[in-house]
Amino acid sequence: MATSARESALRVAKRLDEVGFSDIVVIRNKVMELRAAGQTVHAFHGGEPFFETPDAIKQALYAATEENKTRYAPSSGIAPLRAALVDKLRERNGIEATADEVLITVGGAHALYCAFHAVLDPGSDCLLFSPYWTPIADMIRGTEARPVYVPTSTARRSGITTTLEQLTTPETRAIYYNTPQNPSGVVFTRAEAEEVAQFAKQHDLMVIADEAYEDLVYDGEHVSIASLPGMAERTISAYTFSKSYAMTGWRIGYAVAQEPWMTAMRKLVLYSTNGVPTMLQWAAVEALRLSPDHHQKRLAEYRERREALVEGLNTIGFDCEMPAGAFYAFPSVTRLSNDSRKAAAMLLEKAHVATIPGAVFGSQGEGHVRFSYSTTVAAIQQGLEALRRLT
Repeated sequence: MATSARESALRVAKRLDEVGFSDIVVIRNKVMELRAAGQTVHAFHGGEPFFETPDAIKQALYAATEENKTRYAPSSGIAPLRAALVDKLRERNGIEATADEVLITVGGAHALYCAFHAVLDPGSDCLLFSPYWTPIADMIRGTEARPVYVPTSTARRSGITTTLEQLTTPETRAIYYNTPQNPSGVVFTRAEAEEVAQFAKQHDLMVIADEAYEDLVYDGEHVSIASLPGMAERTISAYTFSKSYAMTGWRIGYAVAQEPWMTAMRKLVLYSTNGVPTMLQWAAVEALRLSPDHHQKRLAEYRERREALVEGLNTIGFDCEMPAGAFYAFPSVTRLSNDSRKAAAMLLEKAHVATIPGAVFGSQGEGHVRFSYSTTVAAIQQGLEALRRLT
């Protein structure tokens, strides 16, 4: 009896049975292998800004350290940062929030993780626009809930309400809503955001809004769904400093929500990380003080890169729509193979062009690969030339 009980205890928790690791790691390892062998690799597989963290932000980190702002901070975040974010949310997102409705997290991914755990029960369904950022489905599965895939292209073509109606079940509790989208660069219009909002209200659903690329919209506008009438109380919005300020390695983001969701998420932060390092939070305060010119300059630089890559891909023969946001292109590679993993492997092995197979972003991404144009214009041109030699 004791032996049986002992054996049953020596296993991983069942809620992790369906949680995996991303195929992206395999691509990264292959890139490192090629580079270690002295090969040139045209790297389009990454998901980081091309520029370095602005000096003012780094100086604020040094200053906070020198000023001994190094002790425990409140697990929900320092008051000056949450107050600054209240102003940012009002001015740039149209969201009226109080400081008590803002929670500092270890990056945007942590905000999303806490949101899913605050909302989903074991056995719940969560509607998920697809293709999607790869960790999302596993975050949902980690709560013992089920991701239900909503093909973005179908929804936009046939009607968002009609598509959501077909996929909603009695167990549906939430919609994951990402705009601009990773990997496709799709930016939902205001009318589409209003349609998702109306559907959520009619079916009494929560919306978990991922706004990581809020400052990277080239065509149209960024609409924060929580800013729409009746949505603040049923939306958890997740943001990050990573993409807008090139702070990927700093691991700082934030969530915005009303009660009872905020108290639930505060518990999750408290018992997972107990907050974000104090010095980093003071640096984030400085990030929010940067001039709007910072975003406008970077957006213009990304636009130049977007057009160079997408126009080049289409000229070579890889059919690619011009993405409206984020910093990814998502061309069709069916001319190489209907299997995106095989196509990505061919691009890497024969042209030394590193991309991410579309299948890792869900079945709706099959037949495509993701290129990041968050690199130099010269690197884009060199990669395109390598592709021309392949074709």
